[in-house]
Amino acid sequence: MPHWFLVLTMALFHLVGPVPADLGVHNGALAPCPSPAHCARVDWPVADPGAALEALVPVVAATPRTAIVEQGDGYLHATATSALFGFVDDLELYADPAAGVVQARSVSRLGDSDLGVNSQRLAALEQQLKG
Repeated sequence: MPHWFLVLTMALFHLVGPVPADLGVHNGALAPCPSPAHCARVDWPVADPGAALEALVPVVAATPRTAIVEQGDGYLHATATSALFGFVDDLELYADPAAGVVQARSVSRLGDSDLGVNSQRLAALEQQLKG
């Protein structure tokens, strides 16, 4: 297959979608999931939420096709792009010291189903916290 054909195909299928309006911390919490079909949201109990979040920053940064968009004040927002079609998901982490948890949310920008990708992403990050 010619290189130009592959580049053209990828350009046609790069499905970014709009940035969700509900990103960020609102009233001390990340937003709930609009639909479990394309979003995952969990709270991880930890002894030191700030330290746990800081430990996850290099993990997120080293994840293929993932870019940190915003980081500070106990909050991290990153985007993760799928390899084949370029679908973009938004990953948020929030250190909540009052509750003793790291809140985590991963949501797809487009589509009705994420085929479990967002839940898998959060499960992999949780494993990093435990391991």
